[in-house]
Amino acid sequence: GALNMAVEGETDALMRRTRGRPVAAGRVRKNDAIAFGMVLSVFSVMLLGMTTNWLAGGLLALTIVYYAWLYTLVLKRRTPQNIVIGGAAGALPPVIGWAAVTGDAPWQAWLLFLIIFMWTPPHTWALTLYSAGDYAKAGIPMMPVARGAKSTRLQILLYSLAFVPVAIAPAFTGLGGPIYLVVSVAGGLGFLALAFRLWRSRAGDQPDKAEAVGREAALYDVRVEAKPARNLFAFSILYLMALFSALLVEHLSGVGV
Repeated sequence: GALNMAVEGETDALMRRTRGRPVAAGRVRKNDAIAFGMVLSVFSVMLLGMTTNWLAGGLLALTIVYYAWLYTLVLKRRTPQNIVIGGAAGALPPVIGWAAVTGDAPWQAWLLFLIIFMWTPPHTWALTLYSAGDYAKAGIPMMPVARGAKSTRLQILLYSLAFVPVAIAPAFTGLGGPIYLVVSVAGGLGFLALAFRLWRSRAGDQPDKAEAVGREAALYDVRVEAKPARNLFAFSILYLMALFSALLVEHLSGVGV
């Protein structure tokens, strides 16, 4: 995070959602943030490797390099598929955690990876639909900026249709149990309903609402027609949290893996 904010300080300063970050706001110097991020990155990898195992440490190192270099420096400003490819970095933590505890990275860990990987596009594109003006001003080719709102809404729906079966899959592979089945199916139906409603809406067709002084307008102050995008964005966070919470509850109660 520190490395990302150091590299993108000037870009973050142009966007309402990110202009309050330390480097963008001028509270932390860029070089200090880079030094801080490098020290923490090296220390965290070494600490994890020495206290658990080097598979976990290596995966953590891969995640840091993937996010800070491949996503932030290479992909983000070059392709609207940035968060699809770059989403792998955000999906690796369950694999790192599994490896840290067991010393292995079996298919179950990669199924958790796949859940987050498939969740990322509809989650992120829903956000960009009602903050596309910010990304356009910053020169970042997010999907609504590069392909338009209509195409983005369709891709959100298609990714949602692909994501929900993956989210339910642990219930049929022994990774999740009955609690997970109920949570994943009920939440998945809600997710699809919101994605379908968003697809049929006009979210993103109009420019962003004028800035609201003193608050994160890009997240909370949206046009009525953009609310389906905000609703899916908010629900996606709750759904992912519910999925992993259900797995945790079942694990602690001896039901799941």
